[in-house]
This record gives sequence, structure tokens and C-alpha cells, in this order.
Amino acid sequence: MTEELFRADAYAKTCEARVTAVDATGIRLDRTVFYPMGGGQPGDTGTLATSDGRSVRIADTVKDPATGEPLHVPAPDSAQLAPGAAVTAAIDWDRRYKHMRTHSCLHLLCALIKGGVTGGSVGEGRGRLDFDLPNTALDKDAITAELAKLIAADHPLSHRWITDDELAGTPDLVRTMSVKPPAGQGRVRLIEVAGVDLQPCGGTHVRSTGEIGRARIAKIENKGKHNRRVNIVLDD
Repeated sequence: MTEELFRADAYAKTCEARVTAVDATGIRLDRTVFYPMGGGQPGDTGTLATSDGRSVRIADTVKDPATGEPLHVPAPDSAQLAPGAAVTAAIDWDRRYKHMRTHSCLHLLCALIKGGVTGGSVGEGRGRLDFDLPNTALDKDAITAELAKLIAADHPLSHRWITDDELAGTPDLVRTMSVKPPAGQGRVRLIEVAGVDLQPCGGTHVRSTGEIGRARIAKIENKGKHNRRVNIVLDD
């Protein structure tokens, strides 16, 4: 299985790796800093560079549907790599960091709005969460003000792992209604915003809420009887 370095260190931008397999679905490495698309967060882009000067542009990173391993999807007409090749893997850091800031901001939003989460997405400096909130009016300015307080308080973020059985014994940790955390692998990763939020999440996050920067609620939409879509924007 691929060693997923981004799970332990979201700030790792590069790593030395070896190609383990290449096929029509993508390139597999023995270790990687590339996050594969999942949980509403896009897959990383970047490059795989060889010692002889070749560079393969990675246009996306996805999960192998059978194993869950990261698959590095090369751009069309990229250089060909063979199993056993040594490469330096490097992500597009500016893009990833915006995903991290946005994803962490969405966890704050989830803590502020009390309702089941029915969907969401993470983008570069913008994102959204959908909440199951029938007959509920949300105040855009009030939520923006509360977000600003949590960001300014600079709460630390950290991760830890619990067992599948521990998660089953604490079902309130799971806020998402449509997508459940992956179980059956023995353990589940939790992201904690100290004193604010704790929930299962496999995505990449900043070290503290202060790194998120200025954020605001851009729009609140009614998407049916129950669904309230809350859109956030980071104002850089």
C-alpha cells in the first residue's frame, strides 16, 4: 500500500518516491504527498520529476476504487514512467494550501450551524456545506461574525485516530448524513479544532484557525424543503 504522507503532515510539499505501477488509470507510488480526491476535497495536482530531467505533470489525484490507494493521473502527452523509477513528487502548494484553509473553515461552519450535513465541497478559497434544516432561517451576517471570532481566536487543529468500534460507540461524532466515514479498515481519523469541533475527516487542514484568514458567508440558498446551502469565501 502507498504510504500517505499527507495524513500525518499536510504541510509536506515534496517527497522522494518510487513508481510501483503504471496503467491506464494512473501512476502508483510507494509513498506520496498527493491528496486523492475525497470528502469533498479535490485531488492534488503537481509534478513527478525524474533524475534524468523528465517531468510528468499530474493533472489530478484520485483513489483506486478497489484499494483506496492514491492514483496520480498524468496530463495528456506526459512523459512515460516505468515501475521502479525514482521520482521527486511535488504538489502545487498554493492550490493545496487554499484547500486546507477552506476545509478547516468549513469545519468551523459545521460547528456553528447545528444540523446534519447532507453535502459539501472544498475549492480554492471557496466552499459550501448543505445542512438538513427544515423551516430554519439562517442569518448570513451573524454567521460571518461568529466565524471571524473563531478564526481570530487561533484555535489549534490536530488529528488522531480511533478504532471502528470507538466510532460506533460515539455516533454523534458523525455529522454527515449522506457520506459515512470509511469503516472496516480498523481505524478512523478524527480532526479536532480545540474546544470547537471534533469529527471524522480524512482531508488536509491548517495547524490553527488563524491561518484561515478573513472569511465570510457569501450566500445562503434554499435547496428544497430541508436543504440549506451555505457558501463561504476566503477574502485574500
